[in-house]
Amino acid sequence: MALSMRTVSAKTAAPRGFAGRRVAAVSNGCRVVMKAGNWLPGSDAPAWLPDDLPGNYGFDPLSLGKDPASLKRFTESEVIHGRWAMLGVAGALAVELLGYGNWYDAPLWAVTGGKATWFGIEVPFDLNTLLAFEFVAMAAAEGQRNDAGGVIYPGGAFDPLGFAKDSSKAGELKLKEIKNGRLAMVAFLGFIAQHAATGKGPLAALGEHLANPWGANFATNGVSVPFF
Repeated sequence: MALSMRTVSAKTAAPRGFAGRRVAAVSNGCRVVMKAGNWLPGSDAPAWLPDDLPGNYGFDPLSLGKDPASLKRFTESEVIHGRWAMLGVAGALAVELLGYGNWYDAPLWAVTGGKATWFGIEVPFDLNTLLAFEFVAMAAAEGQRNDAGGVIYPGGAFDPLGFAKDSSKAGELKLKEIKNGRLAMVAFLGFIAQHAATGKGPLAALGEHLANPWGANFATNGVSVPFF
């Protein structure tokens, strides 16, 4: 009887509050780095690819990144090419969307001896003058980027909105940039292949496909699948 009374009393008693002092989260001083994943499930990720490398999915089947100097150069090249590809895709879509032709015809003036245009406005410079201006502008920009102390992420004037100032989001932004850059490189390769097959720009081909999905696609363009 006494035992059951004690049991009931224990069950019905009000919970005791924590009388001690709350402490901050326990930390051993280590930073946990989450890997992006593995491009080939079940395979071992190459040991020479660091876990904190943005967009590292363990893809290096030819072991090109074993040499640290080569890995650094390839990493820089991928980011720079990705940025150019994003600009190129945006420009190719914008010029067609605004009704100024397509990306393929835009530079033909340099071959045919015509004049360059910018949003329909004729540019009063010949090809040699434009090349000289581009050379000087690119050399100045590259010089400023290297002087800033970083080849890929120099910050400063190259980060006018201050995105890199928040270190907690820097890794996330780098990952988004390399993902979008890779997507843009594949997209522009698709633009080139599409024009070679159909002679149309991306938006014209998309409109044709949406109007007739089964009659206008990669299998019916006469090139991708030759026997169709």
